[in-house]
Amino acid sequence: MNQAYEAVIGLEVHAQLKTRTKAFCGCSTEFGAPPNINTCPVCLGHPGALPVLNQQVVELTLRIGLATNCFIRSCSIFARKNYFYPDLPKGYQISQYEEPICTDGWIDIELDDGTLKRVGISRIHMEEDAGKSIHDLDEDTLVDLNRCGVPLIEIVSKPDLRSPREAYHYMRQIRQLVRYLEICDGNLEEGSLRCDANVSVRRCGESRLGTKTEVKNLNSFRNLEKALEYEIQRHVAILEAGGQVEHETRLWDAVRQETRPMRTKEHAHDYRYFPEPDLVPVVVTEEWRERVRVTLPELPLQRKQRLMAQYGLPAYDAGVLCEERAVADYFEACCAQLQRPSPERYKMVSNWIMTEVLRILGEQQGKGVCIPLLPEHLAELVELYADDIINSRIAKDLFAEVLQTGRSPRAIVSERELVQVSDTEWLRQMVEQVIGEHPDVVIKYRSGKTNVLGFLVGQVLQRSRGRANPKVVTQMVQEQLQAQESSTAR
Repeated sequence: MNQAYEAVIGLEVHAQLKTRTKAFCGCSTEFGAPPNINTCPVCLGHPGALPVLNQQVVELTLRIGLATNCFIRSCSIFARKNYFYPDLPKGYQISQYEEPICTDGWIDIELDDGTLKRVGISRIHMEEDAGKSIHDLDEDTLVDLNRCGVPLIEIVSKPDLRSPREAYHYMRQIRQLVRYLEICDGNLEEGSLRCDANVSVRRCGESRLGTKTEVKNLNSFRNLEKALEYEIQRHVAILEAGGQVEHETRLWDAVRQETRPMRTKEHAHDYRYFPEPDLVPVVVTEEWRERVRVTLPELPLQRKQRLMAQYGLPAYDAGVLCEERAVADYFEACCAQLQRPSPERYKMVSNWIMTEVLRILGEQQGKGVCIPLLPEHLAELVELYADDIINSRIAKDLFAEVLQTGRSPRAIVSERELVQVSDTEWLRQMVEQVIGEHPDVVIKYRSGKTNVLGFLVGQVLQRSRGRANPKVVTQMVQEQLQAQESSTAR
Protein backbone atom coordinates (compact mmCIF):
# COMPACT_ATOMS: atom_id res chain seq x y z
CA MET A 1 0.00 0.00 0.00
CA ASN A 2 1.15 3.54 -0.80
CA GLN A 3 2.59 4.89 2.46
CA ALA A 4 0.96 8.28 1.83
CA TYR A 5 -2.45 6.74 2.53
CA GLU A 6 -4.07 4.90 5.38
CA ALA A 7 -7.01 2.51 5.26
CA VAL A 8 -10.13 2.88 7.36
CA ILE A 9 -12.03 -0.39 7.79
CA GLY A 10 -15.19 -1.43 9.60
CA LEU A 11 -16.75 -4.89 9.57
CA GLU A 12 -20.35 -6.02 9.70
CA VAL A 13 -20.45 -9.60 10.98
CA HIS A 14 -23.64 -11.66 10.74
CA ALA A 15 -23.81 -14.62 13.13
CA GLN A 16 -26.56 -17.23 13.04
CA LEU A 17 -27.74 -17.92 16.57
CA LYS A 18 -27.79 -21.49 17.89
CA THR A 19 -31.50 -21.88 18.40
CA ARG A 20 -33.51 -24.96 17.43
CA THR A 21 -36.34 -22.88 16.00
CA LYS A 22 -36.54 -19.68 14.00
CA ALA A 23 -36.74 -16.13 15.32
CA PHE A 24 -40.49 -15.62 14.95
CA CYS A 25 -42.00 -19.07 14.35
CA GLY A 26 -41.55 -22.72 15.35
CA CYS A 27 -39.83 -23.93 12.15
CA SER A 28 -36.54 -25.81 12.48
CA THR A 29 -33.21 -24.09 11.84
CA GLU A 30 -31.56 -27.37 10.74
CA PHE A 31 -28.86 -26.91 8.10
CA GLY A 32 -28.89 -29.09 5.01
CA ALA A 33 -32.60 -30.00 5.01
CA PRO A 34 -34.29 -30.50 1.60
CA PRO A 35 -35.28 -27.18 -0.01
CA ASN A 36 -38.37 -25.38 1.29
CA ILE A 37 -39.11 -27.95 4.01
CA ASN A 38 -38.50 -25.78 7.09
CA THR A 39 -41.17 -23.21 6.27
CA CYS A 40 -44.59 -22.12 7.50
CA PRO A 41 -47.10 -19.28 6.87
CA VAL A 42 -45.18 -16.99 9.27
CA CYS A 43 -41.74 -17.21 7.65
CA LEU A 44 -43.34 -17.28 4.17
CA GLY A 45 -45.23 -14.06 4.92
CA HIS A 46 -48.74 -15.35 4.31
CA PRO A 47 -51.52 -12.79 4.98
CA GLY A 48 -52.71 -12.82 8.57
CA ALA A 49 -49.75 -14.83 9.93
CA LEU A 50 -48.29 -13.08 12.98
CA PRO A 51 -44.71 -13.39 14.29
CA VAL A 52 -43.93 -14.30 17.91
CA LEU A 53 -40.41 -13.56 19.20
CA ASN A 54 -38.27 -16.53 20.28
CA GLN A 55 -37.02 -15.56 23.77
CA GLN A 56 -33.78 -17.49 23.32
CA VAL A 57 -32.83 -15.07 20.52
CA VAL A 58 -32.80 -12.24 23.06
CA GLU A 59 -30.95 -14.36 25.63
CA LEU A 60 -28.13 -15.22 23.22
CA THR A 61 -27.88 -11.63 22.01
CA LEU A 62 -27.49 -10.46 25.60
CA ARG A 63 -24.53 -12.83 26.01
CA ILE A 64 -22.57 -11.29 23.14
CA GLY A 65 -23.61 -7.77 24.14
CA LEU A 66 -22.32 -8.20 27.68
CA ALA A 67 -19.15 -9.96 26.50
CA THR A 68 -18.35 -7.00 24.22
CA ASN A 69 -18.94 -4.40 26.95
CA CYS A 70 -22.02 -2.98 25.23
CA PHE A 71 -24.71 -0.79 26.73
CA ILE A 72 -27.87 -2.94 26.88
CA ARG A 73 -31.08 -1.05 26.17
CA SER A 74 -33.84 -1.72 28.64
CA CYS A 75 -36.33 -1.26 25.79
CA SER A 76 -35.56 -1.89 22.11
CA ILE A 77 -37.84 -2.26 19.12
CA PHE A 78 -37.94 -4.20 15.86
CA ALA A 79 -38.26 -2.51 12.49
CA ARG A 80 -39.20 -3.52 8.97
CA LYS A 81 -36.42 -3.23 6.42
CA ASN A 82 -38.23 -3.06 3.10
CA TYR A 83 -36.74 -4.31 -0.14
CA PHE A 84 -37.72 -6.67 -2.95
CA TYR A 85 -35.78 -9.79 -3.78
CA PRO A 86 -36.99 -13.26 -4.86
CA ASP A 87 -35.70 -14.95 -1.67
CA LEU A 88 -37.57 -12.49 0.59
CA PRO A 89 -41.22 -13.55 0.29
CA LYS A 90 -42.61 -10.96 2.73
CA GLY A 91 -41.02 -8.06 0.86
CA TYR A 92 -39.36 -6.94 4.09
CA GLN A 93 -36.93 -8.23 6.68
CA ILE A 94 -37.58 -7.92 10.41
CA SER A 95 -34.53 -6.20 11.88
CA GLN A 96 -33.66 -3.39 14.28
CA TYR A 97 -32.76 0.12 13.22
CA GLU A 98 -33.03 3.19 15.44
CA GLU A 99 -33.18 1.36 18.76
CA PRO A 100 -30.95 -1.76 18.65
CA ILE A 101 -30.60 -3.89 21.77
CA CYS A 102 -26.80 -3.39 22.19
CA THR A 103 -24.72 -0.27 21.49
CA ASP A 104 -21.35 1.38 22.20
CA GLY A 105 -19.19 -1.59 23.14
CA TRP A 106 -15.63 -2.70 22.46
CA ILE A 107 -13.30 -5.70 22.33
CA ASP A 108 -9.53 -6.02 22.50
CA ILE A 109 -7.85 -7.95 19.70
CA GLU A 110 -4.33 -9.40 19.78
CA LEU A 111 -2.11 -8.49 16.83
CA ASP A 112 0.78 -10.45 15.30
CA ASP A 113 3.36 -8.87 17.61
CA GLY A 114 1.31 -9.68 20.73
CA THR A 115 0.13 -6.12 21.34
CA LEU A 116 -3.55 -5.41 22.00
CA LYS A 117 -5.75 -3.06 19.98
CA ARG A 118 -9.15 -1.89 21.15
CA VAL A 119 -11.88 -1.95 18.49
CA GLY A 120 -15.18 -0.23 19.11
CA ILE A 121 -18.53 -1.95 18.58
CA SER A 122 -21.09 0.48 17.21
CA ARG A 123 -24.11 -1.78 17.63
CA ILE A 124 -25.35 -5.35 17.84
CA HIS A 125 -28.89 -5.96 16.69
CA MET A 126 -31.24 -8.88 16.14
CA GLU A 127 -32.76 -9.70 12.77
CA GLU A 128 -34.01 -12.57 10.64
CA ASP A 129 -32.25 -14.11 7.67
CA ALA A 130 -33.57 -14.13 4.12
CA GLY A 131 -33.78 -17.18 1.87
CA LYS A 132 -31.20 -18.39 -0.60
CA SER A 133 -31.13 -17.86 -4.36
CA ILE A 134 -29.28 -20.53 -6.32
CA HIS A 135 -27.94 -19.25 -9.64
CA ASP A 136 -25.55 -21.98 -10.74
CA LEU A 137 -27.96 -24.62 -12.09
CA ASP A 138 -28.44 -24.38 -15.87
CA GLU A 139 -29.87 -20.94 -16.68
CA ASP A 140 -32.57 -20.86 -14.01
CA THR A 141 -32.56 -19.23 -10.58
CA LEU A 142 -33.95 -21.45 -7.84
CA VAL A 143 -35.10 -20.24 -4.45
CA ASP A 144 -34.76 -22.13 -1.15
CA LEU A 145 -36.71 -20.47 1.67
CA ASN A 146 -35.52 -22.73 4.51
CA ARG A 147 -33.32 -19.93 5.83
CA CYS A 148 -36.14 -17.36 5.94
CA GLY A 149 -36.64 -16.34 9.56
CA VAL A 150 -33.47 -17.98 10.89
CA PRO A 151 -32.27 -15.75 13.78
CA LEU A 152 -29.20 -13.59 13.22
CA ILE A 153 -27.28 -10.94 15.05
CA GLU A 154 -25.34 -8.28 13.21
CA ILE A 155 -22.19 -7.04 14.97
CA VAL A 156 -21.16 -3.68 13.51
CA SER A 157 -17.69 -2.44 14.37
CA LYS A 158 -16.62 1.17 14.43
CA PRO A 159 -14.16 2.17 11.65
CA ASP A 160 -11.19 1.49 13.94
CA LEU A 161 -9.30 -1.07 11.84
CA ARG A 162 -6.37 0.21 9.81
CA SER A 163 -5.14 -2.78 7.82
CA PRO A 164 -6.38 -6.04 6.29
CA ARG A 165 -4.34 -7.91 8.90
CA GLU A 166 -6.11 -6.11 11.75
CA ALA A 167 -9.44 -6.98 10.13
CA TYR A 168 -8.31 -10.61 9.93
CA HIS A 169 -7.51 -10.67 13.67
CA TYR A 170 -10.78 -8.94 14.54
CA MET A 171 -12.82 -11.46 12.55
CA ARG A 172 -10.99 -14.40 14.11
CA GLN A 173 -11.60 -12.93 17.57
CA ILE A 174 -15.32 -12.51 16.87
CA ARG A 175 -15.55 -16.12 15.69
CA GLN A 176 -13.70 -17.34 18.78
CA LEU A 177 -15.94 -15.24 21.00
CA VAL A 178 -19.28 -16.46 19.61
CA ARG A 179 -18.05 -20.05 19.91
CA TYR A 180 -16.89 -19.54 23.52
CA LEU A 181 -20.28 -18.04 24.35
CA GLU A 182 -21.98 -20.98 22.58
CA ILE A 183 -24.29 -18.68 20.64
CA CYS A 184 -23.07 -19.57 17.12
CA ASP A 185 -21.08 -22.47 15.66
CA GLY A 186 -18.92 -20.03 13.67
CA ASN A 187 -19.05 -22.16 10.51
CA LEU A 188 -18.08 -19.89 7.62
CA GLU A 189 -18.52 -22.64 5.03
CA GLU A 190 -22.19 -23.15 5.94
CA GLY A 191 -22.81 -19.42 6.17
CA SER A 192 -23.59 -19.32 9.89
CA LEU A 193 -20.90 -16.65 10.23
CA ARG A 194 -20.67 -14.09 7.43
CA CYS A 195 -18.85 -10.82 7.01
CA ASP A 196 -19.21 -7.65 4.94
CA ALA A 197 -16.38 -5.12 4.95
CA ASN A 198 -16.62 -1.36 4.61
CA VAL A 199 -13.34 0.19 3.45
CA SER A 200 -12.05 3.60 2.46
CA VAL A 201 -8.66 5.30 2.25
CA ARG A 202 -7.46 8.78 3.09
CA ARG A 203 -4.15 10.59 3.08
CA CYS A 204 -2.19 10.12 6.28
CA GLY A 205 -2.88 12.92 8.71
CA GLU A 206 -6.35 13.67 7.40
CA SER A 207 -9.33 13.29 9.72
CA ARG A 208 -12.07 13.32 7.09
CA LEU A 209 -13.12 9.87 5.92
CA GLY A 210 -12.84 8.92 2.27
CA THR A 211 -15.61 7.44 0.15
CA LYS A 212 -16.23 3.87 1.25
CA THR A 213 -17.18 0.74 -0.61
CA GLU A 214 -18.77 -2.36 0.88
CA VAL A 215 -17.32 -5.74 -0.07
CA LYS A 216 -19.47 -8.86 0.18
CA ASN A 217 -18.98 -12.62 -0.33
CA LEU A 218 -16.18 -12.88 2.23
CA ASN A 219 -16.60 -16.49 3.33
CA SER A 220 -13.16 -17.12 4.81
CA PHE A 221 -10.49 -15.28 6.80
CA ARG A 222 -8.12 -15.46 3.84
CA ASN A 223 -10.71 -14.02 1.46
CA LEU A 224 -11.39 -11.16 3.89
CA GLU A 225 -7.72 -10.22 4.01
CA LYS A 226 -7.15 -10.63 0.26
CA ALA A 227 -10.29 -8.68 -0.69
CA LEU A 228 -9.34 -5.76 1.54
CA GLU A 229 -5.79 -5.69 0.17
CA TYR A 230 -7.16 -5.57 -3.37
CA GLU A 231 -9.79 -2.94 -2.60
CA ILE A 232 -7.35 -0.66 -0.79
CA GLN A 233 -4.93 -0.80 -3.71
CA ARG A 234 -7.82 -0.07 -6.11
CA HIS A 235 -8.89 2.98 -4.10
CA VAL A 236 -5.34 4.36 -3.96
CA ALA A 237 -4.84 3.83 -7.70
CA ILE A 238 -8.06 5.73 -8.48
CA LEU A 239 -7.11 8.66 -6.22
CA GLU A 240 -3.54 8.82 -7.53
CA ALA A 241 -4.94 9.00 -11.07
CA GLY A 242 -7.08 11.99 -10.08
CA GLY A 243 -10.37 10.05 -10.03
CA GLN A 244 -13.07 9.59 -7.40
CA VAL A 245 -14.03 6.35 -5.64
CA GLU A 246 -17.69 5.45 -6.17
CA HIS A 247 -19.90 4.67 -3.19
CA GLU A 248 -20.96 1.14 -4.12
CA THR A 249 -21.31 -2.48 -3.06
CA ARG A 250 -18.82 -4.92 -4.61
CA LEU A 251 -18.43 -8.70 -4.67
CA TRP A 252 -15.17 -10.53 -4.02
CA ASP A 253 -14.30 -12.97 -6.81
CA ALA A 254 -12.01 -15.53 -5.17
CA VAL A 255 -11.18 -17.16 -8.51
CA ARG A 256 -9.99 -13.96 -10.17
CA GLN A 257 -8.72 -12.51 -6.89
CA GLU A 258 -10.51 -9.22 -7.47
CA THR A 259 -13.64 -7.30 -6.51
CA ARG A 260 -16.31 -6.43 -9.06
CA PRO A 261 -19.30 -4.08 -8.94
CA MET A 262 -22.57 -5.47 -7.59
CA ARG A 263 -24.81 -2.41 -7.17
CA THR A 264 -24.74 1.21 -6.05
CA LYS A 265 -24.66 1.46 -2.27
CA GLU A 266 -28.06 1.81 -0.61
CA HIS A 267 -28.79 4.36 2.07
CA ALA A 268 -31.05 3.88 5.07
CA HIS A 269 -33.90 5.79 3.43
CA ASP A 270 -33.85 3.34 0.52
CA TYR A 271 -35.13 0.64 2.88
CA ARG A 272 -38.01 2.77 4.23
CA TYR A 273 -37.50 1.56 7.81
CA PHE A 274 -40.48 1.84 10.15
CA PRO A 275 -41.34 0.15 13.47
CA GLU A 276 -42.59 -3.44 13.14
CA PRO A 277 -46.32 -3.18 14.01
CA ASP A 278 -46.76 -6.90 14.77
CA LEU A 279 -44.13 -7.13 17.55
CA VAL A 280 -44.09 -5.49 20.96
CA PRO A 281 -40.93 -3.78 22.28
CA VAL A 282 -38.23 -6.02 23.77
CA VAL A 283 -37.92 -5.22 27.48
CA VAL A 284 -34.71 -6.32 29.25
CA THR A 285 -34.89 -5.95 33.00
CA GLU A 286 -31.80 -5.43 35.15
CA GLU A 287 -32.47 -8.79 36.78
CA TRP A 288 -32.49 -10.55 33.41
CA ARG A 289 -29.31 -8.79 32.33
CA GLU A 290 -27.44 -9.74 35.50
CA ARG A 291 -28.71 -13.32 35.34
CA VAL A 292 -27.13 -13.63 31.89
CA ARG A 293 -23.93 -11.89 32.99
CA VAL A 294 -23.16 -14.44 35.73
CA THR A 295 -23.41 -17.28 33.19
CA LEU A 296 -20.71 -15.87 30.91
CA PRO A 297 -17.54 -17.99 30.68
CA GLU A 298 -14.02 -16.67 31.03
CA LEU A 299 -13.36 -15.01 27.67
CA PRO A 300 -10.58 -16.21 25.33
CA LEU A 301 -8.03 -13.39 25.70
CA GLN A 302 -8.35 -13.29 29.49
CA ARG A 303 -8.05 -17.07 29.64
CA LYS A 304 -4.91 -17.05 27.51
CA GLN A 305 -3.27 -14.55 29.84
CA ARG A 306 -4.28 -16.59 32.89
CA LEU A 307 -2.90 -19.85 31.46
CA MET A 308 0.44 -18.13 30.87
CA ALA A 309 0.52 -16.79 34.44
CA GLN A 310 -0.89 -19.83 36.26
CA TYR A 311 0.78 -22.66 34.35
CA GLY A 312 3.90 -20.93 33.02
CA LEU A 313 2.97 -21.65 29.39
CA PRO A 314 4.54 -19.79 26.47
CA ALA A 315 2.24 -17.37 24.65
CA TYR A 316 2.11 -19.68 21.63
CA ASP A 317 0.93 -22.69 23.63
CA ALA A 318 -1.67 -20.67 25.52
CA GLY A 319 -2.98 -19.23 22.26
CA VAL A 320 -3.35 -22.65 20.63
CA LEU A 321 -5.06 -24.16 23.68
CA CYS A 322 -7.48 -21.25 24.03
CA GLU A 323 -8.56 -21.29 20.40
CA GLU A 324 -11.35 -23.69 21.38
CA ARG A 325 -13.02 -23.48 24.77
CA ALA A 326 -13.33 -27.28 25.02
CA VAL A 327 -9.59 -27.74 24.39
CA ALA A 328 -8.68 -25.19 27.09
CA ASP A 329 -11.10 -26.92 29.46
CA TYR A 330 -9.45 -30.26 28.67
CA PHE A 331 -5.96 -28.88 29.32
CA GLU A 332 -6.95 -27.60 32.75
CA ALA A 333 -8.75 -30.85 33.58
CA CYS A 334 -5.58 -32.82 32.71
CA CYS A 335 -3.41 -30.53 34.85
CA ALA A 336 -5.79 -30.97 37.77
CA GLN A 337 -5.18 -34.76 37.58
CA LEU A 338 -1.39 -34.53 37.87
CA GLN A 339 -0.12 -36.09 41.11
CA ARG A 340 3.07 -34.03 41.06
CA PRO A 341 2.16 -30.81 39.24
CA SER A 342 4.94 -28.53 38.00
CA PRO A 343 5.51 -26.06 35.14
CA GLU A 344 7.52 -28.74 33.31
CA ARG A 345 4.64 -31.20 33.49
CA TYR A 346 2.10 -28.56 32.49
CA LYS A 347 4.23 -27.97 29.39
CA MET A 348 4.26 -31.72 28.68
CA VAL A 349 0.46 -31.79 28.88
CA SER A 350 0.35 -28.85 26.48
CA ASN A 351 2.72 -30.61 24.06
CA TRP A 352 0.62 -33.78 23.99
CA ILE A 353 -2.57 -31.80 23.38
CA MET A 354 -1.05 -29.60 20.64
CA THR A 355 0.31 -32.62 18.76
CA GLU A 356 -1.65 -35.80 19.33
CA VAL A 357 -4.99 -34.51 20.66
CA LEU A 358 -5.37 -31.74 18.08
CA ARG A 359 -4.42 -34.23 15.36
CA ILE A 360 -7.36 -36.39 16.43
CA LEU A 361 -9.68 -33.40 16.47
CA GLY A 362 -8.51 -32.46 12.98
CA GLU A 363 -9.50 -35.92 11.76
CA GLN A 364 -13.06 -35.37 13.04
CA GLN A 365 -13.62 -33.05 10.04
CA GLY A 366 -15.84 -30.40 11.56
CA LYS A 367 -17.91 -32.73 13.73
CA GLY A 368 -17.34 -30.56 16.80
CA VAL A 369 -14.84 -30.87 19.62
CA CYS A 370 -15.04 -34.36 21.08
CA ILE A 371 -11.87 -35.55 22.85
CA PRO A 372 -11.99 -39.35 23.22
CA LEU A 373 -9.33 -39.53 25.95
CA LEU A 374 -10.07 -39.01 29.63
CA PRO A 375 -8.08 -36.17 31.26
CA GLU A 376 -6.83 -38.54 33.99
CA HIS A 377 -5.43 -40.90 31.33
CA LEU A 378 -3.42 -38.18 29.59
CA ALA A 379 -2.18 -37.00 33.00
CA GLU A 380 -1.05 -40.58 33.82
CA LEU A 381 0.74 -40.83 30.49
CA VAL A 382 2.60 -37.57 31.10
CA GLU A 383 3.67 -38.62 34.57
CA LEU A 384 4.80 -42.07 33.46
CA TYR A 385 7.11 -40.39 30.95
CA ALA A 386 8.18 -37.56 33.28
CA ASP A 387 9.14 -40.10 35.97
CA ASP A 388 11.26 -42.09 33.45
CA ILE A 389 8.99 -45.12 33.85
CA ILE A 390 8.40 -45.26 30.09
CA ASN A 391 10.34 -43.76 27.18
CA SER A 392 9.01 -41.60 24.33
CA ARG A 393 8.53 -44.52 21.94
CA ILE A 394 6.47 -46.52 24.44
CA ALA A 395 4.54 -43.35 25.34
CA LYS A 396 3.39 -42.89 21.74
CA ASP A 397 2.39 -46.54 21.40
CA LEU A 398 0.64 -46.35 24.76
CA PHE A 399 -1.29 -43.23 23.70
CA ALA A 400 -2.69 -45.08 20.69
CA GLU A 401 -3.65 -48.10 22.80
CA VAL A 402 -5.35 -46.03 25.50
CA LEU A 403 -7.23 -44.15 22.79
CA GLN A 404 -8.46 -47.42 21.31
CA THR A 405 -9.27 -49.32 24.49
CA GLY A 406 -10.06 -46.59 27.03
CA ARG A 407 -7.92 -48.38 29.61
CA SER A 408 -5.64 -46.76 32.17
CA PRO A 409 -2.02 -46.23 30.97
CA ARG A 410 -0.65 -47.41 34.33
CA ALA A 411 -2.67 -50.61 34.10
CA ILE A 412 -1.37 -51.35 30.60
CA VAL A 413 2.25 -50.64 31.60
CA SER A 414 1.98 -52.95 34.60
CA GLU A 415 0.18 -55.73 32.72
CA ARG A 416 2.55 -55.77 29.72
CA GLU A 417 5.75 -55.03 31.67
CA LEU A 418 6.52 -51.90 29.65
CA VAL A 419 8.50 -50.23 32.42
CA GLN A 420 11.58 -48.54 31.02
CA VAL A 421 14.78 -50.41 31.85
CA SER A 422 17.75 -48.48 33.24
CA ASP A 423 19.66 -51.56 34.52
CA THR A 424 23.19 -50.70 33.38
CA GLU A 425 24.48 -54.30 33.44
CA TRP A 426 21.65 -55.56 31.21
CA LEU A 427 22.02 -52.60 28.89
CA ARG A 428 25.83 -52.81 28.75
CA GLN A 429 25.66 -56.30 27.26
CA MET A 430 23.37 -55.09 24.45
CA VAL A 431 25.50 -52.01 23.83
CA GLU A 432 28.66 -54.12 23.49
CA GLN A 433 26.87 -56.54 21.14
CA VAL A 434 25.57 -53.76 18.88
CA ILE A 435 28.97 -52.01 18.70
CA GLY A 436 30.69 -55.31 17.97
CA GLU A 437 28.24 -56.11 15.13
CA HIS A 438 28.75 -52.72 13.37
CA PRO A 439 32.51 -52.06 13.08
CA ASP A 440 31.96 -49.96 9.93
CA VAL A 441 29.71 -47.58 11.87
CA VAL A 442 32.28 -47.35 14.65
CA ILE A 443 34.94 -46.37 12.08
CA LYS A 444 32.65 -43.60 10.74
CA TYR A 445 32.11 -42.31 14.27
CA ARG A 446 35.84 -42.19 14.95
CA SER A 447 36.38 -40.31 11.68
CA GLY A 448 34.17 -37.51 12.95
CA LYS A 449 30.75 -38.55 11.65
CA THR A 450 29.13 -38.38 15.09
CA ASN A 451 25.61 -38.44 13.63
CA VAL A 452 25.91 -42.25 13.34
CA LEU A 453 25.56 -42.35 17.12
CA GLY A 454 21.79 -42.25 16.66
CA PHE A 455 21.93 -45.42 14.54
CA LEU A 456 23.75 -47.37 17.26
CA VAL A 457 21.35 -46.11 19.95
CA GLY A 458 18.42 -47.08 17.76
CA GLN A 459 19.77 -50.60 17.35
CA VAL A 460 20.02 -51.01 21.12
CA LEU A 461 16.47 -49.71 21.61
CA GLN A 462 15.19 -52.06 18.96
CA ARG A 463 16.95 -55.02 20.56
CA SER A 464 15.41 -54.11 23.93
CA ARG A 465 11.95 -53.95 22.27
CA GLY A 466 11.68 -50.30 23.14
CA ARG A 467 12.10 -50.80 26.89
CA ALA A 468 15.61 -49.39 27.25
CA ASN A 469 16.00 -45.89 28.62
CA PRO A 470 17.23 -43.82 25.62
CA LYS A 471 19.12 -41.34 27.83
CA VAL A 472 21.03 -44.13 29.59
CA VAL A 473 21.67 -45.97 26.31
CA THR A 474 23.02 -42.84 24.60
CA GLN A 475 25.41 -42.18 27.47
CA MET A 476 26.58 -45.80 27.55
CA VAL A 477 27.19 -45.98 23.77
CA GLN A 478 29.25 -42.77 23.93
CA GLU A 479 31.27 -44.06 26.88
CA GLN A 480 31.88 -47.42 25.19
CA LEU A 481 33.04 -45.79 21.95
CA GLN A 482 35.33 -43.41 23.82
CA ALA A 483 36.76 -46.28 25.86
CA GLN A 484 37.53 -48.28 22.69
CA GLU A 485 39.13 -45.23 21.06
CA SER A 486 41.35 -44.65 24.11
CA SER A 487 42.32 -48.32 24.19
CA THR A 488 43.26 -48.26 20.47
CA ALA A 489 45.30 -45.08 20.93
CA ARG A 490 47.37 -46.73 23.67
